[in-house]
Amino acid sequence: MNSNHNIPLAERLRPADLEDYIGQEHLVGPDGIIRRMIESGRVNSFILWGPPGVGKTTLARIVAARTEAPFYTLSAVTSGVKDVREVLERAAADARSIFVKGRPILFIDEIHRFNKSQQDSLLGAVEKGTVTLIGATTENPSFEVIRPLLSRAQVYTLRPLDIDGMERLLARALEKDQILAARNIEVKEKTALFRFAGGDARKLLNILDLIEQSAPEGADIVIDDRNVTQCLQENPAAYDRNGEMHYDIISAFIKSVRGSDPQGAVYWLARMVEGGEDPKFIARRLMILAAEDIGLANPNALLLANATFDALAKIGWPEGRIILSECAIYLAASPKSNSAYMAVNNAQQMVRSTGDLPVPLHLRNAPTGLMKELGYGKEYKYAHDYAGNYVKQQYLPDGLVGSQFWKPGANPQEAKMAERLCTLEQNSQE
Repeated sequence: MNSNHNIPLAERLRPADLEDYIGQEHLVGPDGIIRRMIESGRVNSFILWGPPGVGKTTLARIVAARTEAPFYTLSAVTSGVKDVREVLERAAADARSIFVKGRPILFIDEIHRFNKSQQDSLLGAVEKGTVTLIGATTENPSFEVIRPLLSRAQVYTLRPLDIDGMERLLARALEKDQILAARNIEVKEKTALFRFAGGDARKLLNILDLIEQSAPEGADIVIDDRNVTQCLQENPAAYDRNGEMHYDIISAFIKSVRGSDPQGAVYWLARMVEGGEDPKFIARRLMILAAEDIGLANPNALLLANATFDALAKIGWPEGRIILSECAIYLAASPKSNSAYMAVNNAQQMVRSTGDLPVPLHLRNAPTGLMKELGYGKEYKYAHDYAGNYVKQQYLPDGLVGSQFWKPGANPQEAKMAERLCTLEQNSQE
C-alpha cells in the first residue's frame, strides 16, 4: 500500500500557495485584503472567523510561507500561559536575529478557547510587534476574544465553500492527488456529496477519502448519491462531531422554535446534544431567537435566554442540557413577534439610503458655552417635566419626520404598548 494512504486526503491536498487555495475570494482574490498584505510583505495581526473546514489554518501557513516569516503554532485546546510565554520568547529571539526575514508569525488555532489570562499574555508581544498574531476561531470573536486583543487585530470572516468552490475542490482532488488519480473514478452525481460536505472542504475530502478506502483495490469507483449516502451511513464517524447535518440541524431547531413547535425544538436540541455540539453555541442561538422571533410579544423570553447562557457556565455539562431544554420549550411556546428585528432592519435601510443626517439642534449636547450660543440643546423639552413623563417633540432628523420603523406586532403585549403610546400622544402638550 502507498505510504501516503496513512496521510488523510485533506492533508495531502493542503494548498501551499494562494494559486491552489479555493474560496474566500473576498480576502485572497485580486483585490482581497490578505492578498494585498502578502504582496506588500507587511502583515498585520488578524483573526480568521469561520466554520470548520474553510481554510483558516491553511491560509495562515500560506501567509507565513509567502512572507518567509518564522511560523509558530499553538492550539488553544492544549496550550497554557506557560506555553504561550515560551513561544513568545523564541519569537522575540527570532525578531532580533539578522538572519530572520519577516516578523515571526504566531498562529493560534481555536483562540476562542483561551481564557482571559491566556489572551492577556499575548497583548504585549502583539502591541510591540514582537509577533504577528493570526488567530483562528469558529466562534464569534466579539463574545470570545477580549476587547484589548480585538483592538489590536482585525477580524476577517471566512465563508463556507459555495457550489462552485466545491466543484473546483472535487476536480482538484481527482486530478492532483496521486492516490485518487491512480483509481478509475467516475462521478455521476454530486448532490449528496455536496450536501453532506455542507461547504466544509475538509469534510468533502474526508468523504472522498472514505469512499476510496472502502472500495476494493483496483476496482472501479462510482460516485453517485446512493453510494455516498450508503457509505456515510455505514461509517457514522467518518467526519467531525458536528456531523453532516450541522447547519441543517441548527436550521431545523431555529425554525421549530420560531414555528411554536416545542416537540420539534426538543428533538433537534437532542440531536445537537447527542452530536456533541458546543452548548454555548446552542445558548447563543436561543438568545438570538428570543430577540428576533419572540421579541416584544414576550420580553421575558430574552431574560430567560440570557439566564440560560449564564446558568450553563455555572452548571456545566451534562446537566446543562436540562436548562437548554427548559429555555427551548419556553421560547417555542411563547407568542411570536419579529417587530424589533424588522424595526432595526428598516432603520438601517433608511440610514444607508439617506446617509448621516444631522442631529436636530434641540437634541444635541451642549457642554460648552460656544455650543449653547450656537443653539445646541435649545428648546429641548425634558419629558419628566410633563404629565405622564411624555411630551411631543421632534426626535428624528429633518426629512424623516413621520417615518415609522417599528410597527407593533399582532399580539396583546405590543397592542398594549401601541395603545399606551397613542394615548400619550393624544394627551400630550405641545
